[in-house]
Amino acid sequence: MFYIEDYLPACMFITLAILLFSGFPVGFVLGGVGLAFGFIGMYFEVFSQVEFFNLVLRIWGFADNLVLVAIPMFIFMGTMLERSGVAANLLYCLQVVLRRTPGGLALAVTVMGTILAATTGIIGASVVMISLMALPVMVEREYNMELATGTIAASGTLGILIPPSIMLVIMADLLGRSVGTLFVAAIFPGLILSGLYFVYIFTRCAMNPALAPRLPKEMGPQTSGELILLLLKGLVPAVFLIVLVLGSIVAGWATPTEAAGVGAAGATFLAIINRQLTWSVLKDVVERTSLTNAMLFFIFVGATAFSYVFRSLGGDDFIQDVIYSVGTNPWWILVILMAVVFFLGFFFDWIEITLIVLPVFAPILAELDFGDHLPKSEVIYWFSILMAVNLQTSFLTPPFGFALFYMKGVAPPQVRLQQIYRGIIPFVLLQLIGLGLVIVFPEIAMWLPRVLLD
Repeated sequence: MFYIEDYLPACMFITLAILLFSGFPVGFVLGGVGLAFGFIGMYFEVFSQVEFFNLVLRIWGFADNLVLVAIPMFIFMGTMLERSGVAANLLYCLQVVLRRTPGGLALAVTVMGTILAATTGIIGASVVMISLMALPVMVEREYNMELATGTIAASGTLGILIPPSIMLVIMADLLGRSVGTLFVAAIFPGLILSGLYFVYIFTRCAMNPALAPRLPKEMGPQTSGELILLLLKGLVPAVFLIVLVLGSIVAGWATPTEAAGVGAAGATFLAIINRQLTWSVLKDVVERTSLTNAMLFFIFVGATAFSYVFRSLGGDDFIQDVIYSVGTNPWWILVILMAVVFFLGFFFDWIEITLIVLPVFAPILAELDFGDHLPKSEVIYWFSILMAVNLQTSFLTPPFGFALFYMKGVAPPQVRLQQIYRGIIPFVLLQLIGLGLVIVFPEIAMWLPRVLLD
């Protein structure tokens, strides 16, 4: 017999999917759908009025979580780096070092994106920053636009995976797992993606040098002493900040929250050294940090309301029944979950996917046994890294790839959106190859945590 209350969770997801395209703020949509279906559940007597009071307690517990204090400090660190001149010096330094290499400027952008990812997890800031600094130079040097735009978009989004990643902080809180373990587990997968980009660009430009004309040999310092000074000014500050943040976590000297505070202080110190820390700069950094942080936490509040009502209406059981209906083979279930996340990335941002999907999918994976492939105690950490690698594609895949619109907003007028769309195709394929490698070889993610944290 058909009972509509059994399908309320499915109706919640469908309603959410439709309203996310309405243009309303995501936090309002998530919270509004949750509250609305709470009242609908009361009508069908599958949700009680007293449960609305539990929402307040859950939201307060979320806001009272000290782990999440790291988020505003990481945002501050990334924003301060953008304004301090560290990134501009870094790109120029890498251009000079790689100027005789095929695709030297594109390779410099890849290395810069990797280093920036290890100092900040702010994707919008990274993509805009690299686009403003590198894309006009690539246009001037007559780079192939598809190669140029794809390189910038893919490299700028590495921060979603390479720690300190805001997404990993949120994942750890949702799953009740260690942030430090997730940070360490994400290092090698992030470096593998960066390495795939590097090899692809180098190989393609070596085979067809016309795609990326080399920079003139007279560019930059001509003596060893000048080169050393350039490295000290351009490379050392970024490495210094990486050691402060990641080194303190890996060595066990600081928690991720404490390391975030050290990173924020380090970024401010670098701004002072570069003589960029003025009152107007500090005010702008604080304002942008506050607005970004408020946007994120507003979405958290809405997602908390949505997920609580969804689960109260039997959403967990509904999702499990749908997934198990295709079979109980753990590998088949994993492939389906990864395919769902990849498909959702075409339409939704990583925040919505993480906050809505991860709490539902993670318990399913926790019950699966992959035999000798991976110890059961590590499955959740492994699945979280797979999600993170998969979700990096959400920034690049049209029609709503946010990195593409960040870039288009600051790109020279001759760079067309169609060129940007074509440019990201090989990099999305490289990301899927990276995802496949981590699936087949889970040691890529789990070896370093075993060595450092066991």
